[in-house]
This record gives sequence, C-alpha cells and structure tokens, in this order.
Amino acid sequence: MSEISNLRIVQNGGVGLKFKSIFNPSIDFNSLLLFINIILGLISCNGNHSDPKNKTIFHYNSDNGITSLDPAFARTQDNIWAVSQLFNGLVQCDSQLKIKPAIAHKWSVSEDGLIYRFYLRNNVRFHPSLAFGANQSRQVVASDFVYSFERLMNESTASPGAWIFNDKVATKPFIAIADSIFEVHLKKPFPPFLGLLTMPYCFVIPKEAVTKYGKDFGRHPIGTGPFKFSKWNEEVKLILLKNTQYFETDGQQRLPYLDAVSISFLDDKQAAFLEFLQGNLDFFNGLESSFKDEIITKEGKLKEKYTTKFTTLVTPFLNTEYLAFLVDDSLNHSVKHPVYNKNLRRAIHLAIDKKSIIKHLRNTIGHPADGGFIPKGLPGYSPQNIEKFGYNPLQAKAYLAKSNYAKTKQKITLYTTKDYLDICLFVQKDLKNIGLDVSIEVQPASFLKEEKSNTRLNFFRGSWIADYPDAENYLACFYSQNFSPNGPNYSHFKNAEFDLLYESIFLQSNDSMRMNIYRQMEDILLNESPVIPLFYDQSIRLVSHKVKNMKNNASNSLDLRRVRILNN
Repeated sequence: MSEISNLRIVQNGGVGLKFKSIFNPSIDFNSLLLFINIILGLISCNGNHSDPKNKTIFHYNSDNGITSLDPAFARTQDNIWAVSQLFNGLVQCDSQLKIKPAIAHKWSVSEDGLIYRFYLRNNVRFHPSLAFGANQSRQVVASDFVYSFERLMNESTASPGAWIFNDKVATKPFIAIADSIFEVHLKKPFPPFLGLLTMPYCFVIPKEAVTKYGKDFGRHPIGTGPFKFSKWNEEVKLILLKNTQYFETDGQQRLPYLDAVSISFLDDKQAAFLEFLQGNLDFFNGLESSFKDEIITKEGKLKEKYTTKFTTLVTPFLNTEYLAFLVDDSLNHSVKHPVYNKNLRRAIHLAIDKKSIIKHLRNTIGHPADGGFIPKGLPGYSPQNIEKFGYNPLQAKAYLAKSNYAKTKQKITLYTTKDYLDICLFVQKDLKNIGLDVSIEVQPASFLKEEKSNTRLNFFRGSWIADYPDAENYLACFYSQNFSPNGPNYSHFKNAEFDLLYESIFLQSNDSMRMNIYRQMEDILLNESPVIPLFYDQSIRLVSHKVKNMKNNASNSLDLRRVRILNN
C-alpha cells in the first residue's frame, strides 16, 4: 500500500500521525533515561530492608499512570492492575474465567434467581492501619460488603462502576444476615451476576478507612489483598509490600511468594521497553506498532535474538475489533445513506481479508473473526459461520450489485482513530478490489466516540472489551433498549426476534440453553450485518526468564499471587 487515497485526517488537540523508531535514540533521550534510572534507584523498596538482594521484588511499568487506588474508581487497566493487588471481592475468575471463591468460600442462589447468599471466610483480615487504632487490623464481616456496595451506588461517590447494581438490585438490596452471611437481592433475574461481582468495583473496603481519609482514601488504600500499600511517589514509583496475613494458600504455603511489587510510571512505551531490555522491568505488556516488527515475526514468533532474554505470553483477550454501521433508516437524515442497504453491508463483510490483516498488520497476534461478535476465549463464541461469512470477493461483488450502490453515487466514509489507520487502509484496499470506493477520515478518539454516540457517523471502526466475562455483555450492544447515547447500541440496530431472545437470557439459568440462545442471536447479527467483526484480540506479554508462574486470562488481569522471581 504505497498510496493513501481518499484520506482525511482531522486534527484536534495535537492529534497527528507520527511514528518513531526506538532503535535510533538521541543523546537527549539517553540522558533522560539515565536520569530516570538514577531517580528510580534512589527510591528504596522498603527503608527497613538492609539487604534488598535477599528480597524478591516484581517490577513493572504503568505507562498511563494510576489515578486512584480506590476500587470504586478502578476503571482503567492501570488502576485495575494495582487495585487487584490490594483488594479482594466475594468471588474471582480463574485462568479459564470460571467463577471461583474468594472472600466467600461458597454461595447459593434462590430458585427464582433473585437472592444470592454468600458465606464468608473467617480468616480474612484488612491490612493493618491506623484507621483501626494503633496500626491494628480486623476481620472482614458481612456488613463491610453492605457498606462497600452501598458506597459504590451512592451518587456522592460518583463511581463509574455504579452501573453494576443500578437497575438490577431490589429496594433493600444488601443484607448482613450474620457476620459470615451476606445477601444480595435482585429485582429481576440476571444470570451473569456472579461475573459482575468479580470486577474490582466490587472489592471490599473498610468504613473506618474511608471515614479517616475521606476523599483521599484512594491515596491511602486499606484492603485485604496479597499486597499492602507502602509508598507512592506520584509520577515516579508505587511500592506495595507482601501481606503476611493474606488468607489464600498454595498447598501449605501462604501466598504471595513475592516480597514486594514496584510500579514505575514511564509514560513513553519506548523508554519502558528499553528498561525491560536492560532488565529493570520484569515484564512488558503489549507491543507498539513502531517496534513490533523488531520483536515478533509475521508468524507471531519471538525473534531468535531475543529468546535468551525473555519469553512471550500470548492469551485470548476479551476484545472484539469491528467495523459498524448506523442502520436506523428512520432517523431524520435528509438523504438515505447507502449502508442502510443490507446487501451493501454484506458485500463489505465478504470483501475483507481478515487473515491477511492479522498476519501483516498484527504479526499474527489476534485471531481473524471467523464467527460473530462474541470473541474467542468466552463461552458463547461460535466459529460455525466461517463458510457463510468468510473472505469471498466474488460473492461480495454479487451482493454489491444487488445493493444498487452504483445508482446512488453517494460517498461512503469510514471513520477511525490514528491508532487503527493501518487497518482501515487495508480495508479500503480490499473494498476497492470489488469496486467500492471508500474514503477514510481520522478523528481524535474522544470526538469519534461523541459522534458515533449521537448517530452522526454511518460507518466507523470500534472495539468492545468485556466489562465482565459473559457473552450477554457483547450482545447487549444490539438490544434496542440500549440505543446510544444512553446505551452501547451505536448502530441503533433493532430486531424484534433478537430483542425477544435477549430478554429470554435472563429467564434461563441453564448454561447450555443460554449458549444456544447466544448462537441464535449471533446468526441474526451475521445475517443483518449491523457490524463486521474483524478480529478477536490477544494480549501479549514479554516476560523475563527470571519470572516464574506468571499466567494470564482473557480479561488480561494481573495476578501476582503465585509469581516467583529467581534471584541471580
């Protein structure tokens, strides 16, 4: 693709297209890196440790920074990763996204699906804190969950996670039956509810600490997790220390194995990658387009020159990358847009070579979308539609002819952000091969989100990352009651059969029956084509050889409880 045709870049707030090579650093950059290394070296992991060489410390970088260590504000990945080391919830997901006990050692659900009863462990304690008097700790009890969940819902908290309980719970939803028994009452059945409770928003916190620190609780977190808060020098480093009273064990061994976690805040991923290569970080998350070809082959393999330095950990990631259409032809637009025609949408779908996108633009990190909107790695994913909706230029041309697009002579523009321009240029080339000319307009992410939310874009690139591990979270994007801007249905797709199937999910507690409903809904989406899934994402981590037992799941969580560091 030597030529870029029909491309318009909208700049706003400094948005531009710049690509840098990390393998040609300037003298100024090296001086800056040396300065950063000196500063980081001056910050002790724990002032009481006279011999840090005997301690196992896990180092990683948070390139976007951490804004709060309060679970109520655990919205970004950087916040979530840090908060997950400090706190626990009632339940948790394992590496296969199965719901497992956490602070609750067991639970039950009433036959009508409205009452969830949790039985709490008696050996879970909050980290020692002055909030409990003289640096004491105390046991977690059911009333702590009542407080934590009510605080999450309270408008004065202004938590972005309030939606978890809004419109789902009864008038008096949270009840402490006894210190060890906690109940949640729903106003209507919601089978994915346990999955919601695995989210960091639902971690338990002590009222005493919030009372003591007020709005600064996010700077003085007190939780139950495997690590406890130690020091936070903003924009430089955050230190977490081993919680010696942590309740979980690995056989007879109390977790965690690590003595400390050190989180740095280099906002330049290239600089952070250099730190990783120099052995100052223990793992590196993700690959930038500017240096992925230096590390990974087109087949997704680690290049030989790096195999002695680190390994890769590639895992399905609950993120579907897609192209979407605004399909609501009832909107008061002066001219009916060509994408209202289902045959045109099908033509575009069949014209895109998804396998080539993954190989040439993603270095085989990701999986071509061979099914519907539900991604690989999540129960409900079904690749059964590959023959019907796989790459087929000849059939795409036939659908294009059926659409009568040639008679409309209307312009079609694909809207995207700069980070996905390469993918959209690839799509543009494939569509040109079937006789469909599409322009590309690059917009800032915030502006594009506002435009698509307010139905001002007819054709746009998007992605959907699961809020919780259930396929319902993906299919909700096409339920007619969820029209944007108040919901995630940016296509304004409306189909009576789809809506009935979606509503039936909440009346079905049998998992296999729910999977069957999901497949029926996916078939409707594929036939109507309000969305074109491009690929199902994968997370990639570069992990130092001295790190052992690091695992990941499709939520791209960071679980350091069983991680070990082999000291030289």
